[in-house]
Amino acid sequence: MKIGRVLLVFLSVLYLSGCVSSANVESVAYKGVEKTYAKELKNNIVLSSVTGGEDANPFKISNEEFLDALRLSLINQKLFSGEGVYRLSVKLIKIDQPVFGSSFEVKTYVQYTLKNTLTHSTVFNDTISAPYTATFSDAFLGVKRLRLANEGSANKNIEMFLSELADLKITPTQISL
Repeated sequence: MKIGRVLLVFLSVLYLSGCVSSANVESVAYKGVEKTYAKELKNNIVLSSVTGGEDANPFKISNEEFLDALRLSLINQKLFSGEGVYRLSVKLIKIDQPVFGSSFEVKTYVQYTLKNTLTHSTVFNDTISAPYTATFSDAFLGVKRLRLANEGSANKNIEMFLSELADLKITPTQISL
């Protein structure tokens, strides 16, 4: 009886210790191989804003966490600049999450808008959706599995955005994909 209560308290503390775990910026940031980008983009993208995140919800990614991860990703790809010609604004449109299960698939929907501040033209404006699944083998606790799925989906979303940027063809007279 006493062992049962101690075990119940221990398991409750263990379960609740992961409840308020926010996203890890290092896990969300893309740290893969540097892609090849148009020379106009190199060290020339200013990150202006990230909106739409749920700062009060520890089970989702906040604006600040996504902003920091995206900035780190741009720095790693040698695209970030404090005073560049291209201004990037981001809106976290939606994060689809499961309520329960042994596998959690999270899908992030993020709108990226890249504008040339000299010509006032929009270079890129698209919404990217990226799924990621964390399984029971990734984490025993559901809250940790959910956090891993959130981080994985956001990381994949940033990676897909960077791939889209790598495909951009920018010329003085024309901007196309």
